[in-house]
Amino acid sequence: MLFNSFEFLLFLPVMVAGYYLIPFAYRWLWLLLGSYFFYMAHEPWLVILLLISTVVDYFCALQIARTGSWRKKMYLVISILVNAGMLIAFKYLSFITENIREILHFSGAGSPAEAETVSYRIGQILLPVGISFYTFQTMSYTIDVYRGATNPEKHLGKFALYVAFFPQLVAGPIERASRLLPQLKKRIGLNLENLRQGLVMMAWGFFLKVVIADRLGIYVDEAYSDPENHHGLPLLVAAFFFGFQIYYDFAGYTSIAIGAAKTMGIDLMQNFNRPFFSTSSAQFWRRWHISFMRWMMDYLYRPLVKNLGWPRIAAVLLVFFFNGLWHGASWSFVMWSMLNALFLVVELGTARWRTRLFRSLGLPRKAISAAGYVAVMGYMMLTLVFFRAPSLEEAFIYFGQMLRVTNWHVNILGNYFEFFLSFTLILFAQTVHFFKGNSRIYELIENKPVYRRWGIYLGYILVITLFAINRQNSFIYFQF
Repeated sequence: MLFNSFEFLLFLPVMVAGYYLIPFAYRWLWLLLGSYFFYMAHEPWLVILLLISTVVDYFCALQIARTGSWRKKMYLVISILVNAGMLIAFKYLSFITENIREILHFSGAGSPAEAETVSYRIGQILLPVGISFYTFQTMSYTIDVYRGATNPEKHLGKFALYVAFFPQLVAGPIERASRLLPQLKKRIGLNLENLRQGLVMMAWGFFLKVVIADRLGIYVDEAYSDPENHHGLPLLVAAFFFGFQIYYDFAGYTSIAIGAAKTMGIDLMQNFNRPFFSTSSAQFWRRWHISFMRWMMDYLYRPLVKNLGWPRIAAVLLVFFFNGLWHGASWSFVMWSMLNALFLVVELGTARWRTRLFRSLGLPRKAISAAGYVAVMGYMMLTLVFFRAPSLEEAFIYFGQMLRVTNWHVNILGNYFEFFLSFTLILFAQTVHFFKGNSRIYELIENKPVYRRWGIYLGYILVITLFAINRQNSFIYFQF
C-alpha cells in the first residue's frame, strides 16, 4: 500500500481511531493486524519472508539471553545468516550469477551472459518490498541482545509489531528495539497536539512527494530516457534535479511515516537533518539517511576498527562498498557509493593541511563554508548520475553527452511554466528546511491564531489540488 494512495488515506484514519478506541491491552494486536494488512496489500505472499525474519530473530534473541559461551555466538550467526540469506536470495542472486558468468566467459570457461537491459522505473518493485529495511532492523535487535545493550522481548506478538510497524516498515527509519519497543507498549491517550503535529508532518511529506519530487521526475525521466538527444546543459540540469528529486521523495516518505506514527503518540527517529546544507562530505553523511548510516557505523564500521583493528580508511571503503550494494544489485550503485567514499577519504586525509592553508590565506570562515558547500553539493549531485542511470555504461554515456555543451535549450519539456515552477518549488522547500529543518515543520502553524492555521490548511489543499502530479508514483526507496 502506497502512502500516496487513496487506500492509505482511508486506512490511516481507521487505524488511528481503532488505536484510541480499543482497550489498551489489545492495541498491540490491532496495530499488528493493521501492519500485516498494510504490507500484504501489495503482494500477500511476501509476508512469509517478514514472518521468517520475525520468528527466527525472536527465538534467537531469547536463546542468546539464556545461554552462554559459544552458543550465544551460534544463535547470533543463525540470525545474521537467515536475514542476510534472504537478502542475497531475493536481491543479489541474479547479480551474483551474472557476474560469475561474465568472469567465466572472460576466462574462457563459460558462455557470455545474455545482455539484459532493465529500464529504471520509479514505480517498479524489483524485490520484496522493505526487505532491506526490516532485515537490518531485526539484525540490530539480535546484535544488541548479544552485546547486552537491550533485553530480549518475551512477547512474540509485540516483537512482531516492532518488526512490522506499518509507518516505517517498507522504507524506514530503521529503528532500534530499545527505542521503539517501549513506545509500542506504553499507554498513550488521545492528544490533540500529537494529532496536529502528525498531520502537519504528513502534509509536508505529501507536498514534497507529489508536488515537487514527482514534478522533477518528469524532467529527469525525459533526460535519462535518451541523453544523446539532450546533450549539454539539459543533462546537467537533470542531474541536479534528480538530486533534489530523490531527497524530496525520501524525505517526503520519512515525514509521512513520522507523522503517521505521531498521530498515535509514537516518535520515530528523524532520518534527515538538512543534508543539502552540508559544507563537508562527512557532515552530509551524518545528516543523510541517518538511521541507515548509524546502523552501518554501529554494526560494521566500529567492529572493524575497534574489534578487528582495521585501518579507518579501509573500514570506510568497505562500509561504502556495502552502502552501494545495499541500494541495489548493480555496479552503478557501487560506483556511486565508492566515489563518495573517495571524496570522504580525501577530505578527512587533507583536513589539517586545508586548515593550515586557509589560515595562511586569511580566508573568512563564511567563504570557506560557502566553498565547501558548493564542492560537496556539486560532487554529490554529479555522482548521483551513477545512482540514476540503469548501468555503468549508460552513466558514462550520460557524462559524455553532458560534457558536450552545444545545447543551451534547457526546457526539454517545452513548458516554461513547469520548468521555472520546479526551481521555485526547490527554493521554497530549501528555505523551509533551512529555518525549520526536517523535524520541526509543525512549528509553521504552532501557536498561530486559529484563522491563520485554517488559512494555511486551505492554502495547502489548494496547492495540492492545483499542482500535485496526477501520477501514483511509488517512492524511490521502495525498490531498495
